Amino acid sequence: MDRIATIYTDGSCHTQHLNGGWAAIIFIDEEKVVLTGEATDTTHNRMELTAVIKAIQHVKEHYTAVTAIRIISDSQYVVTLADRKEKLSARSFSTKKGTDIRNADLVKLFLDLIVDPPVEFIKIKAHQKNDGELNYNIEADKLSRSIVRKQL
Repeated sequence: MDRIATIYTDGSCHTQHLNGGWAAIIFIDEEKVVLTGEATDTTHNRMELTAVIKAIQHVKEHYTAVTAIRIISDSQYVVTLADRKEKLSARSFSTKKGTDIRNADLVKLFLDLIVDPPVEFIKIKAHQKNDGELNYNIEADKLSRSIVRKQL
């Protein structure tokens, strides 16, 4: 029997102060786990990546019987990153100019983590209004933005 972890993630950053927050809401069977964190001297993309990384690490550490992970995110950067793995690896995570790509440390970790168990990415629209259906991306968004506001 497949045991799937469904994870809603979001990251936020105050671009002037470079304070960030991230949130991940994990569902496994009937259990809901909420993870959050903050960072300084960061970017929006780092927070988006951190949310996914921390969630996958949590699942791997605490739920060894999980056979697949489904990540639901509003971040185009995160959702399409796995598709660029071969190209990034072939270039040794460097730009055409030979410098490290942005967030190389997190990108490498992210790409290592999504191999086993397999991870499926689902892109949803950001900042959707609550339409009565449970949309945990809204909750993750509110959590991550709240963390940023508390830092200011």
